[in-house]
Amino acid sequence: MGHASPEGFWYDDSRAEWVVLLSGAATLEFEEDAMLHEMRPGDYVLIEPHCRHRVAWTHGEERSVWLAIYYEC
Repeated sequence: MGHASPEGFWYDDSRAEWVVLLSGAATLEFEEDAMLHEMRPGDYVLIEPHCRHRVAWTHGEERSVWLAIYYEC
């Protein structure tokens, strides 16, 4: 609850990642286009390899639960 990536930290994985938010609320931030992607339960996103991203925000009173599947392209 209320967890986000540390300031200045970016995930940068060599694998693709499909991620779905199962509960809570969150905002993902993508470095390339400075885009914020708000997520609610059931929302999902495909993140390409080496697409730098971070968890900018999660709900402070609801548990955010993610399912992430990583795979090689």
